[in-house]
Parts: sequence; structure tokens; C-alpha cells
Amino acid sequence: MIRTAALAALFASTALSSAAMAQSPTTPTSAPGAFASSDATDPYLWLEEIDGERAMAWVEQHNDHSLGVLRGDPRFEALHQQALEIVQSRDRIPAPGFNRDGTIDNFWQDAEHVRGLWRTTTLDSYGEAEPQWETVLDIDALSTAEGKNWVWKGASCLPPEETRCLVNLSDGGKDAVTVREFDRATKTFVADGFTLPESKGDATWIDRDTLLISRDFGPGSLTSSGYPMIVKQLKRGQTLDQATTVFTGQPTDVSVSAYTLRDADGVIQATLINRGVSFYEGETHLLGADGVTTKLALPAKSSINALVRGQLVVTTDQDWTAPSGQDWKTGDVIAWDLARWLADPATPAQLVIRPGEREAVEGISSTRNKLVVALYENVRGSVYVYEPGDWSRSRLDLPQNVTVGVGSASERDDRVFVSVAGYLNPSSLYLADAAAGSAEVVKSLPAKFDATGMVVEQFEATSADGTRIPYFVVHKGDMPMDGSNPTLLYGYGGFQSSLLPGYSPTVGKLWLERGGVYVIANTRGGGEFGPRWHQAALQQNRQRAHEDFQAVAQDLIARDITSQPRLGVMGGSQGGLFMGAMLTQRPDLINAAVIQVPLFDMLRFHKLLAGASWMAEYGNPDVAEERAWIEAYSPYQRLEAGQPYPEVFIHTSTKDDRVHPGHARKAAARLEDLGYPVLFYENTDGGHAAGANLRETARRIALEYTYLTRRLMDEPAAAPE
Repeated sequence: MIRTAALAALFASTALSSAAMAQSPTTPTSAPGAFASSDATDPYLWLEEIDGERAMAWVEQHNDHSLGVLRGDPRFEALHQQALEIVQSRDRIPAPGFNRDGTIDNFWQDAEHVRGLWRTTTLDSYGEAEPQWETVLDIDALSTAEGKNWVWKGASCLPPEETRCLVNLSDGGKDAVTVREFDRATKTFVADGFTLPESKGDATWIDRDTLLISRDFGPGSLTSSGYPMIVKQLKRGQTLDQATTVFTGQPTDVSVSAYTLRDADGVIQATLINRGVSFYEGETHLLGADGVTTKLALPAKSSINALVRGQLVVTTDQDWTAPSGQDWKTGDVIAWDLARWLADPATPAQLVIRPGEREAVEGISSTRNKLVVALYENVRGSVYVYEPGDWSRSRLDLPQNVTVGVGSASERDDRVFVSVAGYLNPSSLYLADAAAGSAEVVKSLPAKFDATGMVVEQFEATSADGTRIPYFVVHKGDMPMDGSNPTLLYGYGGFQSSLLPGYSPTVGKLWLERGGVYVIANTRGGGEFGPRWHQAALQQNRQRAHEDFQAVAQDLIARDITSQPRLGVMGGSQGGLFMGAMLTQRPDLINAAVIQVPLFDMLRFHKLLAGASWMAEYGNPDVAEERAWIEAYSPYQRLEAGQPYPEVFIHTSTKDDRVHPGHARKAAARLEDLGYPVLFYENTDGGHAAGANLRETARRIALEYTYLTRRLMDEPAAAPE
């Protein structure tokens, strides 16, 4: 996807009925002076000082306790070794990326290269069992040489030669990156080349001596969300202070960035500015050769997906009447002849796809001549090839009832990589010829766990408002239906992010093999059925997603798959908010909760790091009407004494510069203050993904499954009355 108004890639007491949420403006707020209803009533604000001496002493104390408990469990070491073996395995499929010359790039991490290698090979060699890789850049060696904790964040190379690249390096895994110019021919950083200091933002090639950059240029250059507000043109040899401003957004915007639309030969057809007005709404401006910008006639909620044979492909995330007078529906994929449309915005568009009620477009890419789309029906995927012009389609010959992902596509011809996987089906990588409609397996993973006798079933739960919520259950076929099965329920439920069937070696080895049941809830707020499924749980309707998740938990118990003493939940980021809502609204349903890098204090989320950018998802706590519906479910404020909360495991990362670690810290501190046992762990590196390197990732996974073993597989305590 070339551009999206959503920034989801950066990216999430008493249960309320859906009827109550429908009248959210009248939902009562906390009484004046109630816990954490204001800064003055929050005794744990000091835990928001990320590197504060007192806060870090608190973190160290809690890490010592939690690691002592979990690493001291006799099962931890075996789980840790299994996790290490999996994450450091060398028989993973190396993710391929086409270069314009037909070669293949890959970024690789293993036990010897924990920070990773940027490497390259030929397409023919890639197809072999043991490709002959050539190292382009060794991040471990670079980190050692420079005394830095570098984490790879990708590179962009200047078309069509792609010898000059901009390498993005993060200190410890933060979203903010340092950008440095790199010469692929000599495999060295360019002396006196482009170098941009650490900042969130982007840098885009225009030509060998020109970049468009959106960075932190100093006071007044960032939005209230902490992202760049200004795009500048930087010429070779200039300092940042000498760069020329080409576009300035508003402080209330989420972010502003620039990018180019290039044809299959690498020639720029349009230079565009994306102004993210909110997380889901934006404007696209055309930057002319004279430096003048012109706002393009696109819906506020839309994404530019591809440019193929002169056709601009766009997805609409709202009903929209175009300047041509055509009416388009939410979720439509449409196309214009780019040159004609830029000359005349009233040029009619063509309909490419109109998904059905239980369908969703999960991926769009383009080869030199074709549009390639991953289209899902009831959370099962197929890949279709569309012919620009009449937009006729054909389906690629791939396995059915699985998850498919459209990967890197060639701009020299019509080949494209497609991944195929299922909960019990190890990932396979196909190389498809979109012109011929053929596909062949080029890589496949060996099984990483013993799935003998295991099955996958799909059920539906009925939410509070009657909506059918699908969910998958992965389990051993002979499991007893008596409520005794240790069950882990996973959810996310936000930002139009879909939870699709996938092969997880760690879930399989550390949970399923040991008799656990794994459940994935496809609640509203996600994108499993397109934009409408997501929008149904936005802002004042956020409680619907919480009720969906709770309905799945209730359905699992009603089917005797599990019971409260054997049911645990897990989720991260927005999913961490999900877990907090479950904990505070329906603790009677669960006996464990893994709360990963969570949002938790929803009355202050907009004041912490990137939080302001998510007000389009949740609402604005500074607006009384919106504060009412947020306060009704905000877990931090809803925690109270005398509830059947299980001991939870909360973890976060000091270096997370997206979701503030203060959310997790304050949640743990409040629980302890109320007298509840809690396990808290904070990784001092790792960013929002919570793992700066593979070893730390393996440790986190082992800690989680040790906790789940203790809570759900050991003899449980009696269920609460």
C-alpha cells in the first residue's frame, strides 16, 4: 500500500450494555476527586517519567520480583530453550523483496546475527535450498564498531539503479530513527552523504541529490501527536536549517509526510504530500515542479494502493460522491487514469472491487502489468489478479481456506511472492506469475510443533447487541468437552487490524503441544470484514468491541471448551486495553491475563507520546461528551478493591516511544495499592515490538507461557462465588 490515511502501521468496573453505550453522552463521569479523574488525583504520575530515577528504581524492583518468580519456576528453562530454538532457527523462510534488477533482498536474524544482516541474492539462488547470500550491511558489526544498540528499521533505495539508499537505524527499537545514506555498490556509508538525526518521520528520494523529508526540525515543527508537521526539500550539501519548506500542516494533525508515485520503470509520475488530519482522515496534495501544492479530490478516508499501467488504484473507507457525480460505497476499490484525473478531477473512475458484507480486502499490490489483491471471505483468503482497463479478474491457483498474503512484486515482469499459512499449516511461500495465473512453491517451513490430531474450528458468539462474532479455536481433536481445558483467548479489536489465521511455532510448541487450547476472536474494531466492521466500534461505540470479546469468552464456557479457572486472555497495545476492559468488567470469566505494552489510562492517553494520534479511534478526553464514554471503560480508573481479579502479568518496554510505558507501570502500581498480586516486567530496550533482539524476544515469550502454565495448567484455585 503506497499511502493510507490511517497510521496503523505505527500502531492499538461494571460492564456496560450496548444500550447504555448508545446513550453515551449521558453516561455519568466519576465524581470530583475520584481516583485519577485529574492529575491531582493520580498518585502515580511520577511513573510516567520514563527514565526518572524513582521510576526506574520501581521498575528494577518489580523486574527483580517478577523475574524471580517466573524464571524460578522449574518449567521456565525448558520453555525458554524451546522459544530460543524457534526464534533463532535458521530454517525460517527468508522474507524476499524484489529489487528492480530482479535480485532479491532480505533482512535476516539468527543466533549468530541477533541484530541482523541486510543481504542479497539472485532469484534463481533464492529458490535453492541453500541460497548464496551476499551481505550488504551487518547490523551486529556496525553496532559493535560504533558502540550503539542499533535496530534495523529498513532502507529505501533510489530508483531505477537502486545503488544509493537511505538506511533507517533505531536506538534500541524506538520508532524514531537516524537516517544515513548508504552506497550498495561499495557497501559503505557515503562520506558526507545525507544524514538525518534521530527523529520520527520519513525521507523520500526525488533524485540523487534531492530528498523530501519530514522530521523534527525543532520547536513548533511537530504535531500534538509528536510526529512531523512540516515537509522540506533537502539538497545535497545543505544542512537541515537550509532545507526549503514545501508544506506545513496544522499542530492538531497527526502527521505530514511526502512520497512519490513512480511507474514500473522508476520514473516519477506524481509527487504527493499526505496530510494526516486524524488517524483515519487525511488530505493528499500534489506537489508541482514549481513548488506549488494542490489538494486532490479524494475522500478524507481513503488509501492510495497502487499505480499500475497508468491507473491509480484507491480504496474508499467511506461513502463518497466523486466530482464526476459517481457514488462510491465504503470499502470500494476504484481506479482512475492518473494523467487524465490530474488534469480533470471530474474524470469518471472505474469500479475494481466492491466487497460483500462478510468480505474484506486485506492486501493490494501491483506487478509491472497487473493488480494483485488478497480478498477474504469470512476470514479465509484467496488471491485475485485484475487486468487494468476492464478490471476483469482471475483467481491464482493456491490452497483454499487459509491465510494468504501478497508479498513483494516485481516491476520488471509480473511475478509476485505470495505467502500461505494456517494455524496448523506451516508457512509456504509461492512465486506466482500474475500474467500466466500460475504459482509454484519456492519455500516451505518444516513443522515446528507436533500437530498430529489437532483441528481448527470456527464458531460464532452472539454479542450484547446481537451481532455474530466469529472466532477460531485450535485444539487437540480428542479434548474433553467438560470445561477442563487450559484455554488462551487472544484479541486486539482496533485500528482496522485483522487477526487472520497464521502459523505460530511458539504458540504451537509452548502451548498447543502441551494440551492448551488457542482461541482468536475476530471482534469489531478489527478489519476482518472491511472498514464498516472497524467503524462499528469507534469512539462512542468502543464498548461494542469489549462486549464482543466478552461474548467469545462466555461462548467458550457455554460450549464446555473451558471454564473460568482455565481461561486466560492475552493482547498487546490496543489489545492491552482490551485485556484491561476484560479485567475490570468481567473478571469472573478469567483466571489469567497477559497484558502486553498496553494502553490503560484512557483519560491521559492523548497526552503521552503518540497518543494524540489515536483520538480518531477513541475520542478526546478533553471534550466532556467524549470523556464520558471513555471514562466509562478506562481500565485504570475502573480498578477497584474487592473484585475477583486474577494475578495478571503486565509487561512493557522503556524504549517504547509509541505506547508510553507509564500505562503499564501505573496499572501495576494501582493493582498493588488495592491489594492484588501482580507480575510486572519492563524490558529496558525493544520499542513497541518489545524485543530489540531475538534473545530478548525468546525470554519474553518464555515468561508469558510460564505465567500461563502456572495460572491455567496447574491445579486451579476454586472459582469465585
